[in-house]
Formats: sequence, structure tokens, C-alpha cells
Amino acid sequence: MENIDLKIAQQADMKPIREIASTLGLNEDDIELYGNYKAKISLDAMKRMADKEDGKVILVTAINPTPAGEGKSTTTVGLGQAFKKIGKNAIIALREPSFGPVMGIKGGAAGGGYSQVVPMEDLNLHFTGDIHAITTANNAISAIIDNHIHQGNELNIDPRRISWKRCLDMNDRALRQVVVGLGGTGNSIPREDGFNISVASEIMAVLCLADDLEDLKTRVRRIVVAYTYDRKPVTVGDLQVEGAVALILKDAIKPNLVQTLENTPALVHGGPFANIAHGCNSVIATNMGRKLADYVITEAGFGADLGAEKFLNIKTLQGHFTPSAVVIVATVRALKMHGGVNKKELDQENVEALQQGIENLERHIETIQKFGLPYVVAINHFTGDTKRETAALEEYLKSNKHPYSLSEVWAKGGEGAVDLATKVVQEIETKENHFQRLYKPEDSLQKKIETIAKEVYGADGVEFSSTARIQLRRFRRFGWDDLGVCMAKTQYSLSDNPKLLGRPKGFTITIRELTPSIGAGFIVALTGDVMTMPGLPKAPAALEMDITKDGEAKGLF
Repeated sequence: MENIDLKIAQQADMKPIREIASTLGLNEDDIELYGNYKAKISLDAMKRMADKEDGKVILVTAINPTPAGEGKSTTTVGLGQAFKKIGKNAIIALREPSFGPVMGIKGGAAGGGYSQVVPMEDLNLHFTGDIHAITTANNAISAIIDNHIHQGNELNIDPRRISWKRCLDMNDRALRQVVVGLGGTGNSIPREDGFNISVASEIMAVLCLADDLEDLKTRVRRIVVAYTYDRKPVTVGDLQVEGAVALILKDAIKPNLVQTLENTPALVHGGPFANIAHGCNSVIATNMGRKLADYVITEAGFGADLGAEKFLNIKTLQGHFTPSAVVIVATVRALKMHGGVNKKELDQENVEALQQGIENLERHIETIQKFGLPYVVAINHFTGDTKRETAALEEYLKSNKHPYSLSEVWAKGGEGAVDLATKVVQEIETKENHFQRLYKPEDSLQKKIETIAKEVYGADGVEFSSTARIQLRRFRRFGWDDLGVCMAKTQYSLSDNPKLLGRPKGFTITIRELTPSIGAGFIVALTGDVMTMPGLPKAPAALEMDITKDGEAKGLF
């Protein structure tokens, strides 16, 4: 089956990346070319632009995702293109796609239709090698840990309490739990280990939250990798390899510059998952975008209960900026699924199910309102949406005085979001911004978790496993209570049960385990059965991928 998005991307009229850089005020010394259409931007450019006024940050988020599709990345790209059409100087900031989902079921993260970032094939395959560098840095730490134990274990590390896992940028369920060190005394001490997907690695989170190379090294030094026999934390700094890790990441820390189909500049850098990590592109890219343009249009993964919550509570704090507005993406199709419609029946008109599914959108709007930010709802239009369904959604938004716009970015590119862009600017210029985070740094970890569960998810309360309760007490002793919280939760539901769609009520969130990410500056709270190493589906996307004798990619999406 021919992939329309890939075909459109392969027909793109790209400009040399030097020209795109020039429009941003970057000179030849500021960029490092990766071919004709990709470049890395030197961090020295940030120093040169230090006194420039900062641009405004617009966050694009969405309802809880469904197999029907929401088009958040497509809306982000189309909105960036639309800003150019209304005469505004804008830049897009996106995450890098993880290879695991590209080969699995989710696909890439380049947008779609006529609102894509290009070169799409490069972006979805190996791009500039950033995730490979993160994988290598992560696994270098693992190698150092096992070698340290093999060579005498001066730090008194308890092999049963090594929390650091190896990683791979692939969905591979067989690697979730493994045994290493088999084969005799020359191969170190046998112990249990496991793999995370690379984008769930703390190295990815650290790279995405660091201000610069020196801050990166400081954060890496703080990473907790194990505990001693008397249960004291062991860090990368104790192993004395933070310098080596930073060296491996010296190029990966530089933002990548590409372009959209309409030649709008795009920074694509960093790629943490939002269901098991904090789900935002790098602080460096976002802050660089604020110096390069008047508006930075960025996205955070999955729905507002995950990516947006973490963007607003974690990233804005560590990145030292206040966002100006939020766009909440919803589709008629997805709302019908939240209202109980089976995917196979989505082409049938069902206004009643749509109205029931609107409760999911309503919850996400309330979340953004709690953060005190101006917002616009983007109705991402699909050709199968009927007039009665669209009218019903518009009527709900009008009657509740929610600013909204009908968006057609997939089919029309930037032109399909001109009204959306105009309304976003209008909201920024006319509405007061009362941005506030939902919890304070001095709140206890337990209170932070309960605040997110109740205020964002709508839960009645939180249940902590015996393991999690012990960890809460232990982490308080270690002085980690003032860190942020990164919830690891299913993306499909506001609850921790992926089957509870819409706006579930009367549920509790179960915290089974807490994982310290001290370098990143947060504690990961694992809920339900969410996995840090996904698996491939029965028929992975890889089965449709191929390359022609002329080197043309097939099957990417």
C-alpha cells in the first residue's frame, strides 16, 4: 500500500540548509552541515545571541490518543507554516523520532500530509545520530559499573541493587529482563539486568533538560546507578566517568536544524517518551528557538495529562521560561472512540458518541485552565467528518466559550491553519497569562503525585504499593523530596487503565514503584503496568518497509 505522507515528503522542494540558517540570522560558523539539508547549530550561537529578546513559546498538546489519530505533530508543523503566512517570524521545535516506534506501530514524528518536516526519511531513520550517542553513553556507564565490580568493587556496590539498565532504541520485549556476566570468572559476576528503550534512558532526559555542556556534565555526575551493601546511593560521579559520558554526547547536545515542506525552520532535538519519560524536546533547542524567532511552536507527547503536564511542571521550571499559549488538538474521530465507538465503525456518523467523548476534551481543557494559560482548541479535520458531527463539536466549544479553530493542515499545509494561527496570536495579545505550576518544589513527593492524580487525571486518590511507600521514606532521607515528579502512565486513558476511555470517574491511581532520575531532576512514578521497554505488535511496520534499487525508501510513515 502506497504511503501518501512519504510520497509527499519525497516530492518536497527543499532549500539548502545554509539558506534556512541564513533566514534565522545564523552564519556559516554557527552551523555544522550533515549533508545539504541537515545541520547542527553550535552552542556558541546561543552565547552570541544572549542579549536578544526572547520569543514566545506556544505549546501544542492533545486529548488522549486513540488509534483513530489526533495529528498533534501535524498540527504543530502546520501551525508553524501558518505563522509564516500571517507574517509572523516563527520556528518549530520538535522531538526526534525513536526507531522502536518507527519499526513498530506508532510511526515517526515528522507530521503528515502537507505539514511535514523534511527530509522525512532521514528524520525517521538515523538522522544525525543523537539517539545512537545517547545509547552509547548509557551503555558505557553499564560497562563501567560491571568492570568496577569485576576489578575489586572499591565502592562496595551491591550487584543486587544496581538500578542502572542498559538500553537500545528498539522495541524488544525479550530484553526487559536479562542475566549478564555468564561464562565464568573472566566475564564478571553474573547478575540480573535489563534494557530500557533508549528514549526512556535518564541520559536522554538529562540531555533534554541541560542548559549547556557543563550543566550536562553536572547532571550526569548526579545520576544514581546503584546502591552499596549498606544501601547508600552510588552515582556516576562516584565512578568518575561523567567526563567520558559528556564527551560521547558533545555533538548530540547541539540542536538539529531542518525545515518543513514550506521551508519553515524546524529544530528537532531530543526525544523522550511522554508515557515513561518527560516527553519534551530539549531545553537548549527551545531556548535557542526563542532567540532565533518571535514565536517557538513546540509540542509535548501524547495528551495534556502526560506531555503537557510535564512540559508545564518540569520543563518550564528547569528551562526558566513561561509559555505564552497552548493549542489543544482534538478530532471528531478520536472523540467518537472516547465515546465508545469501535475503530471499524468510525466512518459512520454518530453525534451521540461524539458528545459523550467530548468529556475527554473537557478534562484536558480544564487542566490547561488550571495552569492559567491562554488556549485555543484545534479541531483537526478529517475528510470523513460529517457536517453534523463537526457542528456538534463546534456548538459545545461555542456554548462553553472555548476559543477554537477548524484546522485542515494535513490537506492544505500552512493555509489550513491560518485561522488557528490568527486566533492563537489574538489569545496571546488579548488574554492575561496567569501561568502557575500545579505543585511547589517544597511539596513532598507524595503530595506532588496526589496533586497530579487528582487535578490532572481526575482521580479520587492515589494508592501506593508497599515498595513505593518504602521508597518515599528512603528518598526523603536522601534529600530527594524537593525534586519534580515524572509520572509513567498509559497514554490512552486519564486513568492508569488503558481501557478506560473518555473521562473516567471514581478511580484511583496505583503507584507500584518510584525510580530516581536525580540527574534529570525528577522522580519517576511508575503506574499500572506501563513498560520502559515496549514490544513490537503482531504485524510491525517493519514488514512494510523496503528500499528500491535506486535507494528510495518505502513503507515509512
